[in-house]
Amino acid sequence: MNPVYNFCAGPGMLPPEVLAAAREDLLQWGGLPCGVLEVSHRSAAYAELKARVEANLLQLFNLDNRYTVLLLQGGASGQFAMLPYNFLREGAAADYLVKGYWGEKAVQQAGRVARARRLASWTEGWDERAVYAHVTTNETIAGTALPEDFPAPPVPLCADMSSDILARPRDYSKYALFYAGAQKNLGVAGLAVVVAEKEFLSHARRNLPAAFCYLEHAKANGLYHTPNAFAVNVLGHLTDHLLKCGIETIWEQNQRKAEKLYAEIDRTAFWRPLAPKGERSLTNVTFRLPTAALEALFLEKAAEEGLIALKGHRALGGVRASLYNAMPEAGVDKLTEFMRQFEQTHG
Repeated sequence: MNPVYNFCAGPGMLPPEVLAAAREDLLQWGGLPCGVLEVSHRSAAYAELKARVEANLLQLFNLDNRYTVLLLQGGASGQFAMLPYNFLREGAAADYLVKGYWGEKAVQQAGRVARARRLASWTEGWDERAVYAHVTTNETIAGTALPEDFPAPPVPLCADMSSDILARPRDYSKYALFYAGAQKNLGVAGLAVVVAEKEFLSHARRNLPAAFCYLEHAKANGLYHTPNAFAVNVLGHLTDHLLKCGIETIWEQNQRKAEKLYAEIDRTAFWRPLAPKGERSLTNVTFRLPTAALEALFLEKAAEEGLIALKGHRALGGVRASLYNAMPEAGVDKLTEFMRQFEQTHG
């Protein structure tokens, strides 16, 4: 069978090795007479898995024990509310750099809790009185990314990294807290990974309902809720895979994938990129064709070739190719070849 390349913006592709390992764990897992879907979160096997996942993540982020990892439910959208709920007391405020759809979602949720100041650019100046500053490192819908060298705020920096976590070189130590929904680069939906500096976390509110309190989750060692053991297990296989491959190798591959696809888009005026060159995302490449009819035909013919889930977000339309870590370079090669053939026929 011809390979199928899934360019979905989320849930994204998983490496074949991770899928195979997860499949094996459905029937028997961790030396237990049951599969991972049935395992007790109080078992020694789950405790070992959780410890391995947390250690793997800190190693991949190049962080030490000054940071803690929380594996929570609700995805990144849950963190839009949980972060301000935990840190913004009455009369306090936070700065939100808003460069797209998900940054807007985050600041709107923060505004329901306390005052959240919206910045369109860091040149407007961070507020030194803010409890924290928040950024979205990659906007999946528009296909834009925040440059790594943006001026750091004078207050603790927090970030939604859902779509480019571990996808490019980054100094994670400059963030007081960052989070990501798992379904793009960290596995499957149903899990949010939150990484927080312990000193920053110590300032979180304590008088909250326990289910929404970071400190209660840390105190319960991640067992306040019955955790999504399946999602945590996939994350374990995925972090093992990244460590085995070498995260620098993954970053180099991601750079090549993006360069190849953007080079094809920029080759002629037939393809119309949506993101300015200085803001282009490595993980979500967005573009349009001359007409809506051609876009529909492009998506139809691409799917017939095994290039699936290329339809752009409903807010912008067009085409979106998500190049998460698990997308092999061969998938981008096949896409660019198809683009050249399509343009020759319909350009």
